[in-house]
Amino acid sequence: MQREVKHTWFFNQSLQEVWEYLTKPELLEQWLMKSNFEPVAGRKFQFINKDKIDAYCQVLEVIPPSLLSYSWRKGISENEITVDSVVTWTLIDKNGGTELKLVHNGFQLLDDAIKHEKGWDYCMNRMMELINTSTNAHTNA
Repeated sequence: MQREVKHTWFFNQSLQEVWEYLTKPELLEQWLMKSNFEPVAGRKFQFINKDKIDAYCQVLEVIPPSLLSYSWRKGISENEITVDSVVTWTLIDKNGGTELKLVHNGFQLLDDAIKHEKGWDYCMNRMMELINTSTNAHTNA
């Protein structure tokens, strides 16, 4: 089995709408975790779960609204990292909506890849529900 996570999802929403769910901290918090993220190359940030830092990250590449890549490092502290990986999101305009591809690689242990695969499945289901609910709210208003 591969030591990376690869997924593709399709959203009926535009590139810009999906991009916002990946880059706006208030939207990220709803489906992933609280963060001090800013879509600026070189920017360091953290994902915070239950008032504890869950991942130490740094933006590697930003090409709005089609590519976002950041390091994803987990451990007891920023100096004691046990998972050192990279998350890359690619957004493609397709069939009037957006194809969203995730590649999360760099795992040394298969178990870490499996745990993150399950985590991303859970989080992306939440994102899908949120973005669809938000879109329906706007169209039914």
